[in-house]
Amino acid sequence: MNALIINCSPVRNGATAEIVRIITEELSGRYNAKAVCIDDYSFSFCKGCRSCHKTAMCVQKDDVETLMDEFEKADIIVCVAPSYWADVPAQFKAFIDRCTPWSNTHQPHRSLSRGKKGYAAVLRTGPNMKECERLIGTIEHFYGHLEIEACGHMGLCSVECRDDVEPRISEIKAFCNDI
Repeated sequence: MNALIINCSPVRNGATAEIVRIITEELSGRYNAKAVCIDDYSFSFCKGCRSCHKTAMCVQKDDVETLMDEFEKADIIVCVAPSYWADVPAQFKAFIDRCTPWSNTHQPHRSLSRGKKGYAAVLRTGPNMKECERLIGTIEHFYGHLEIEACGHMGLCSVECRDDVEPRISEIKAFCNDI
């Protein structure tokens, strides 16, 4: 089975990247695990033209298709996102918006293979778990429209930098045990 772990932050060496590294390492014992960073892909914002509502294809040709190919290859998808002003980073939100051709909210739409399982791991610098729950909701809502079963999540508060991840490793490993 294949697991795709996505760093939904454009920062390749911060706390989110460290959590992605740990999750990838933990899952690689049971799955063919691949980690990617949202910033590895180049794509534009949704133009709101709704052409995809009629054709199930986006008029823009960029790396959204490439990243969606990674989703297609995966049986398990883990989105790891930091809070940027109480929501997912803009780069990841732009990707979500561009996935409208695969959204089950209109016909025709493209579809991923059935049976995919989705997990969310989110972090924030402050102590309030409610903000983590908002990000988890965004990711699970995204999964729902792609017909990926939301199977679990983890929220980590008071994580600002890589050094803040070290004391949380046991929580991250426990989360991975449920995947």
